[in-house]
Amino acid sequence: MAHYKRILLKLSGESLAGVNRLGIDAGALDNYAGEIRQLIDNGVEIGVVLGGGNIFRGLHGSHQGFDRVQGDQMGMLATIINSMALQSALEGMGIKASILSGIPVENISEKMNRKKALKLFGEGHVVIMAGGTGNPFFTTDSAAALRALEIQADVILKGTRVNGIYSADPEKDPGATFFSTLTFDEAIEKNLKVMDQTAFTLCKENTLPIIVFNVNEKGILYDIVVSGQQRGTLVTTATHA
Repeated sequence: MAHYKRILLKLSGESLAGVNRLGIDAGALDNYAGEIRQLIDNGVEIGVVLGGGNIFRGLHGSHQGFDRVQGDQMGMLATIINSMALQSALEGMGIKASILSGIPVENISEKMNRKKALKLFGEGHVVIMAGGTGNPFFTTDSAAALRALEIQADVILKGTRVNGIYSADPEKDPGATFFSTLTFDEAIEKNLKVMDQTAFTLCKENTLPIIVFNVNEKGILYDIVVSGQQRGTLVTTATHA
């Protein structure tokens, strides 16, 4: 039996771009699809929320003269493109995958619906939840927290470029301190910007743990989700000894 039965996997748009940080890299998609297949083979139910920053980021667009609401809507559409790419990669490996979206697009996705998502899990589908929350002014981190609560996930797994949460950016500060565990209160107090405050608050108030990990470390999803190994940084409501 897997350590976690149902998970919400949050991946940034940039993670799909590989080293280029823009567009969609087929190799990166295949790597993530392969990691997901290992979990499916062990009976794990998987929801996925993708960012869209590799294509368009709404907040940045507002700094370039776009209306904020319209910019956020463009960003939500970018997440649908990424979701279609991941769906294609999964289906290419024989994995059933469906897209439910906060912004339904006819012939591509149905409107996000909790009951539909749970039905798809029961049928062995990976459920990719696109289109953010469907509303402007909310990040895809907030969407991940919301969707995780809707589907009653056991945990949110947030993939990053480093192996967890540090006191500072370890790519810029080699002296940054690594945290293996944190409470939500500690993360907020230390101003550790791993997820936005809305996402943190939703998770804290509903006692939903978050694991932050290096998405490019091969086999790490299996180690965390199936084997139950302590990898990355675990953020919970509990006080750690």
